[in-house]
This record gives sequence, structure tokens and C-alpha cells, in this order.
Amino acid sequence: MTASAPTKPLQTAGPPTRPRAHECQAFGSLVPMPIALGEHARREGVADLNQLLADTLTLRDLYKKHHWQASGATFYPLHLLFDKHAGEQCGLIDAVAERVMKLGGVSVAMAADVAEMTLIPRPPKGREEVSAQLARLLHAHEVVLEEARAMARRAAAAGDDGTSDLLVGDVIRTNETQVWFLAGSLTAQPPAHADGVPGR
Repeated sequence: MTASAPTKPLQTAGPPTRPRAHECQAFGSLVPMPIALGEHARREGVADLNQLLADTLTLRDLYKKHHWQASGATFYPLHLLFDKHAGEQCGLIDAVAERVMKLGGVSVAMAADVAEMTLIPRPPKGREEVSAQLARLLHAHEVVLEEARAMARRAAAAGDDGTSDLLVGDVIRTNETQVWFLAGSLTAQPPAHADGVPGR
């Protein structure tokens, strides 16, 4: 049996340095993409989809917040419903982000950038009553649906069938179904108003 050589202590040179930012494509720029779609249509699609992406990411996070902070007599069914809807929004997030990339753009990705872009009002950090949670989610869905409908019309007019199909077939239909479930849950709750959300 041979003795192993002594190991040298790790040498550290202080705290780790921050990586230098090197972008191979700037946000807001397009790279050529041979998908038989003009640059103007692709640029408009990327801008629209990034706005939708920011709002869908915010809606997903709103669902997770309410999933964690659910309470009261309807805690269990809403805890499950909020998580299910958050998962469905995750699927939409991937589809929208990937469509941005297929058009030659760069998808918004980080929370700080999303917070700057979203049109959905920021909720309080604390827990809200169930009826206020539902009202806040319904308003967020309405924001997403209103912009998705307008974006789908623009995409169709520009000949961007892929984006139009994604918006109508996935984003609009999923959000309408989720609104249906939330509205059904709201009828069992006393009315409340979420701060920063227009009254229904």
C-alpha cells in the first residue's frame, strides 16, 4: 500500500468576479431568419410577443403568489387550481419565448426586465383575501387577452400565420378557459376590490 501524495490547499484570490457581459445579439435587434416573412412583420411580431411574454410571466408569478398564500374555507381547491393554472401559463411562456426566437428576435427573460415591461399592476407583498386574489387574476387575464386579440389581428394582417395561430390557438383559448374557472370560483366569494385593479 502506497501513501498518497499530500494535497495542496486550494488557492483563492478573493471573491469571485462578476462575468463580463458579452451579448451576441442585443435585445430589440433581429437576426436574419429565412422563414419567408419580411423584416417589418418579424420586428412587429417580436415587439408584440415580448410584451405578451412579460405579461404572461407576471400572470404566472401572480398565480404562484396566490397559490402559496391561499387561505380560508376554499384553501385546498384554490391552492390546486392556482398551481394548475400557473403550470399552464408556463407552457404558454415557453411557446411565446420560442416564437420570438423563431422570428429572429431575443425574448425577454429576467425578472427585473419583466417588471419594467409588464402592464399588469403589481400586487402587495402581503396576503390578500381570496376575492381580491381572484379579482386581481381576472384583471391580469383581461390585460393578456386584450393584447393577444389585437396582436393576433396584426400578425394575421402581416401574413405572420405562425404568430397568429399561437395567439389564437394557445394564448387566447388557454386564458379564456382559466377565466371561466376563476369567474366560477368568484361567485362563491363575497365581493372585494384589489388595490390597483379596476373594479369589475
